[in-house]
Amino acid sequence: MAVDISDPAFIETLKRRERAGQKPSYLRLAIAVVLLIAYLVPFYYLFVTVFKTTDEYLRSSVLDLPTSLAPFWDNVVQAWTLGGMGRASINSMSYAVLGAGLATALAAGAAYGLTRLKLRSANAWFMLIFAGTLFPFQMFLVPLFFGFQRTGLINTWAGMVLVYTAICIPFPLLVLRGSFGAIAREIDEAARIEGASEWRVFASMILPNAKGPLIALFLIQFTFVWNDLLFSSILAGSPEVRSIMVALQALQGTYSSTGPNVVVTASLISSVPTVVLFIFLRRYFMSGLQLGT
Repeated sequence: MAVDISDPAFIETLKRRERAGQKPSYLRLAIAVVLLIAYLVPFYYLFVTVFKTTDEYLRSSVLDLPTSLAPFWDNVVQAWTLGGMGRASINSMSYAVLGAGLATALAAGAAYGLTRLKLRSANAWFMLIFAGTLFPFQMFLVPLFFGFQRTGLINTWAGMVLVYTAICIPFPLLVLRGSFGAIAREIDEAARIEGASEWRVFASMILPNAKGPLIALFLIQFTFVWNDLLFSSILAGSPEVRSIMVALQALQGTYSSTGPNVVVTASLISSVPTVVLFIFLRRYFMSGLQLGT
């Protein structure tokens, strides 16, 4: 049935519906405010604790405002020196950068081969690589520990880079397989007609068209490696190669007499690199969230 959009009655009906849809829902607003407060309370606790001394923290309520901002630097110095966070930060940064970078690069090469080349049993190869994610990581710890012990990789920098690279490959492969598959194949064919090699097609045609997903995946895997405690506490517990999370755990256990304020300050320090990395790469990360487009 045709509708006369110039009819005043029809226009008034649309206006009434529009006004009804714009009425505020106080229940939803109240729920949103409660959830926001619940979300912000841990951050409030974090930022008031790092500005307290140990005595002030023990005397006052955990949510009381600090009396001064001066103790913050002393807490930073104690967390940095007592926990050995300088060496641990360098270790974790190298594990995260190399592990996430190598895993993303290897996953990109594998995804190119599975989607752009005519490989036999491509799906079987993909399932073989991805099958490792079907089991919890705890199942790998015992064989990894004894395998690293026999090969001399236990408590070594190379061993940690190797294990992080291996466990970080499947997820980027899953994502890039779909991302590379969505790129028009005419790009490959045109490049090959011009005499480009497969490496040239991969490096100059495919990778630039998947820049967003690649950076997003690197950031996700970097965060995973940086925050890992499971593998690093079992395979790299010595002070020379331990990660920042193991150092944070050791600070909480060994130097608990320094007070929760120092431990919380160390936790704040350990979160800085991932936050800074996300700030600088946020534009690519947001575009990379559209992984299939």
